[in-house]
Amino acid sequence: MVAVKKDKISGDALGTGRRKSSVARVRVRPGNGKITVNNKPLAEYFVNEQDQNSVTNTLAAVEHSQTVDVLVRVGGGGMTGQSGAVRMGLARALVSYDESLHDKLREGGFLTRDSRMKERKKPGLRGARRGVQFSKR
Repeated sequence: MVAVKKDKISGDALGTGRRKSSVARVRVRPGNGKITVNNKPLAEYFVNEQDQNSVTNTLAAVEHSQTVDVLVRVGGGGMTGQSGAVRMGLARALVSYDESLHDKLREGGFLTRDSRMKERKKPGLRGARRGVQFSKR
């Protein structure tokens, strides 16, 4: 059973993705392959090619690169975390758009949440694991 989220007014498929401290809200609608991130084109927002590929590989895996338009609102974290959040949100939105894509996206690893987070600072240490330097004298 997959949670299908659709916008009540426009009928757009919705998906939320998270990675580290980044959160992406993604909507997918029928179109011609235009991807907009925070009201900017994909290449303008994610200047690093690795981050762009992270987003476009999701569409390429299900052969929907030229059939849907993607609108994204993303915030928090850095660029790589944001691109990872967009990747997961886009995969979830595509499943809401067409449930038959679920198995392809699942086996491609696009629907799996990356649980790695920043480790907290511990008392008595300078960081999460770094202690104070030992002084012999």
